[in-house]
Amino acid sequence: MKPSVAATPPFERLLIVRLSAMGDIIHTLPAVAGLRAAFPHMTIGWIVEERWVELLCTHSCPRSGPRSAQKPLADRIHAVNTPDWRKSLISLKTWHHMASGLSDLRGVEYQAAIDFQGAVRSALLARWSGADVIYGDAQPRENAASMWYTRPIITRGVHVIEQALSLARALQPFKCVPQVQFPVDPEAENKVIPFAEQGEFVILNPGAGWGAKQWPPERYGVVARQLANDGLRSFVNYGPSEEQLASAVESASDGSARRLPCSISELIALTRRARLFIGGDTGPMHLAAALKVPVVALFGPTNPVRNGPFGVASVVLRSPTSLTSHARRSQPEPGLLEITVEDVIAGARKLLEGIG
Repeated sequence: MKPSVAATPPFERLLIVRLSAMGDIIHTLPAVAGLRAAFPHMTIGWIVEERWVELLCTHSCPRSGPRSAQKPLADRIHAVNTPDWRKSLISLKTWHHMASGLSDLRGVEYQAAIDFQGAVRSALLARWSGADVIYGDAQPRENAASMWYTRPIITRGVHVIEQALSLARALQPFKCVPQVQFPVDPEAENKVIPFAEQGEFVILNPGAGWGAKQWPPERYGVVARQLANDGLRSFVNYGPSEEQLASAVESASDGSARRLPCSISELIALTRRARLFIGGDTGPMHLAAALKVPVVALFGPTNPVRNGPFGVASVVLRSPTSLTSHARRSQPEPGLLEITVEDVIAGARKLLEGIG
């Protein structure tokens, strides 16, 4: 049998534009992994918000240069900080940072860019890169973004991962989609090993982007107590503004759950070792799914058909009364509250038995 030969890339230098947020970047990774597998020698750059760089590259790894376990997918990482830029647009320091970042971006001389975000700011960055060819969804999230696309693509698929793959395949109709690789940070790995060595554990994630997606933390605590009866410890993951949620879970667990604040690299390392993940529609849940860790997903106002756990053993819980809405309300969506502790425990045990 003749060895397979990599396809000739239509471009030597390609820019990926997906600035944020955590779950959306993770949903884009299969499409970029497919392009990387199809064109192993093509230079791929990625422009991303500084906050999410660790999803693509460890802190200690140079952001430009050969790929490695610490930077497995992109050859170049271009970090921006658009939230801070918008806060101080009249500042000379801001303009200096913007000019420096954009100069670095243009210096690569990308020939093509794919805007996976579909926002005006991402489309503008794709254009400012200097790329002559810009791919984007013909019906982007922000309609005005399409003004900067030279090749608008009618994407297909229901799930956002399928849509991203459809957009990438407009550049090359690849079939193989390899397992997504996340950066391996040796320091983060060493930090979580002592926790993993104490026995099997579950990650509980009470936080979410807004209150309507947050199942009550006290119920997570009860879940932790019942899982402890099955011999499983629970670690509570939480972000910078979610300390109160994590404390409520820990208090309700009667010592069965432990708060464990993690950087992104540490969360990747911890999730790799988890037996199960339980949480709502949020970035850490999509990370668990991408790492093939079984997921019990609790959905309320958002639609799991579009952005639920993809390609992994999962139990998705959503009340028939829940209505799809992206209104950022502070209180839990009523349908979400209809999901009981018993529902979650039954889903967890089903998955644990299936992988036991």
